Amino acid sequence: MHTGFDDFLTLEVNNLHVDVLTGIYSEETHLPQPLRISIRARLRIADHYEPVTPLAQSKNYMDLKHAASTALPEGVHFTLIEAVADHIIDTIFLQDDKVSHVEVKIVKLALSERGEEIGITLGRGRK
Repeated sequence: MHTGFDDFLTLEVNNLHVDVLTGIYSEETHLPQPLRISIRARLRIADHYEPVTPLAQSKNYMDLKHAASTALPEGVHFTLIEAVADHIIDTIFLQDDKVSHVEVKIVKLALSERGEEIGITLGRGRK
């Protein structure tokens, strides 16, 4: 009997705080805006994970953190936060061919007055 549920592995890095030159505010002030970035990367799954399964069967979480921080080009102004998300997704796809889908959520912290989360979520499958 098919239940409709497939096996999957998703690596997650949530709530990274990164300052990025983006949007109209950065254009006017030339100062970066604080963003909260979360990433979910869907990976090709191993048949089973044993205590001795090597890291090569998964992915280092720090690669995701790197894609959303140190891999972002310094001094580049992203007009749209969608472009920031696409840059992160492109970086993760380039890092590892086991990644089949990446979802990036970006919250613009400067727009939040009472704790709301205002931003986007962009997901892309490997082409």
